[in-house]
Amino acid sequence: MSQNQSLQEQGLHRSVKSRQLMMIAFGSSIGTGLFLGSAGSIQYAGPAVLISFALVGAIVYLLMRMLGEMAVEHPVSGSFAAYSRAFIGPVAGFITGWNWWFTTVVVGMLELTAMGTFLDYWFPALPHWVTALVTLLLVVALNLFNVRVFATTEYWLSLIKVAALVLMIVLGFALVAGLGPGPDEAIGFSNITDHGGFMPNGISGVLFALVAVTFTFGGIMSIGTAAGEADNPKSAIPRAVNSVVWRILVFYLGGIGTILLLAPWNEQESNESPFIRVLSGVGFGPAATALNVVIVVAVFSVLNTMTYSGARMLRDLARNGQAPRAFAATSAKGLPTKALLFDAALMGTVVILNFFFEGKIFAVLLAIIVGTELITWAGICISHLNFRKTSKSATFTAPLYPAANWICIAFFILVLVLMGILPEYRMGLATLTGWIIVLGLISLTTQRSRE
Repeated sequence: MSQNQSLQEQGLHRSVKSRQLMMIAFGSSIGTGLFLGSAGSIQYAGPAVLISFALVGAIVYLLMRMLGEMAVEHPVSGSFAAYSRAFIGPVAGFITGWNWWFTTVVVGMLELTAMGTFLDYWFPALPHWVTALVTLLLVVALNLFNVRVFATTEYWLSLIKVAALVLMIVLGFALVAGLGPGPDEAIGFSNITDHGGFMPNGISGVLFALVAVTFTFGGIMSIGTAAGEADNPKSAIPRAVNSVVWRILVFYLGGIGTILLLAPWNEQESNESPFIRVLSGVGFGPAATALNVVIVVAVFSVLNTMTYSGARMLRDLARNGQAPRAFAATSAKGLPTKALLFDAALMGTVVILNFFFEGKIFAVLLAIIVGTELITWAGICISHLNFRKTSKSATFTAPLYPAANWICIAFFILVLVLMGILPEYRMGLATLTGWIIVLGLISLTTQRSRE
């Protein structure tokens, strides 16, 4: 099978508009990683966590440009798996595809778990397994309509997240300058300079924070699986990818910078949102309540995107003989219904986990996700290296090729080393290693059985 044949798309409907794809790109990574997981990265580095976010943001931008270049030429829903399969080999495609599918399921489980944490703000007595079950049922029902309904819903959910975060940043800087409600005097920059200074834990703190920050950026690659249903991929994908720059500058650096200015970094707790804690701490409770509503919307949005993305990846694997053939089927609406329901059933196991281990599984899921993200990112990076060797007419080219690819690979190795050093991430590293070995063995066995 030629590369072009292997990258053809059939069955899905190209119903995702340009503005919707761009808003999905904006909102896909504004979820639990930013609103809850950022507390862990702040504990590592203090105010210098801004350096960590800038470094990971630069890596992610380079990766997004690599992915965007390939997606413009070959806009398929299989995305990472399709490119790894075509430009590295079938084993790489098998590993990358199943890994992204696994990532979407685990991220979905984490978002379902986080929903209970955020709803504790209003309903502290409500069991987390109940909120996980109800949220999952709502997301599955939404994904069973059609892709146009998904894209429209995700557009508005992402718009709400983006608008609320911008308002949060504006309000934060108003409080810093003494122009908004809350303290009578300007807060100023004392929280950045006091409590050990800008870099209280030294360079090592900045490096250790890279691991937690990597998790925060994970959902950003979902744009690759939406490309297969974009109505005008050659114009929509470059616009969406380029928007990543502004997301990094405004939403991540601006949002984290705001909470660092408003409250001492060493008062952040890893089991609560630093955004809610900060607004409550400066005496602006109504804004904290409103923001918690937005955070619940954000969690629902990311879960919605992961459910969508995982089903498309499983369908792509089935179409290429790397998953049970039944999952390749699409309904009259253009939906991979069987793949969708299977993914939802697996995500649903977190309901049971929350029943027995409430409050104990979030950290485990986070560590696993960091490892699986690195596989996806490595697949994109290496695929692009080989893609450039065969494609000389790309209309949307990634910058700094091939130096950027090798810089990204060096970053992956650094994060793996850091995961081995940090006790809370060693399980994620062990899971990553075992997962690659298992997938590689299954792929080789399957390939030999066909020969």
